[in-house]
Amino acid sequence: MNFDNEPSMSKIDDYDGNESEEKRNIVNKIILGLLVIGAIYGVIRFTNNSVSDYNGTSQNPGINTTKGF
Repeated sequence: MNFDNEPSMSKIDDYDGNESEEKRNIVNKIILGLLVIGAIYGVIRFTNNSVSDYNGTSQNPGINTTKGF
C-alpha cells in the first residue's frame, strides 16, 4: 500500500504554529469581540438587577414573606 497521498499533520497549513498572520488576526478579533459583548451583557445585567414586577399597594401589600414567630 502506498500512503504518500495520505494527509499528514506536517502538511496542514495551521499545524505547529505555521498559521498565517491573517488567520491569527481573525481569531484574535473574534475572541476580543466575544469578550466585549460579554462585558456589555454583564454590565446590562448588573445595572438591571432589581425586581420590578411588584404589584402591591399600601392597601393590598401582597404576600408577606417575613416569618411570624
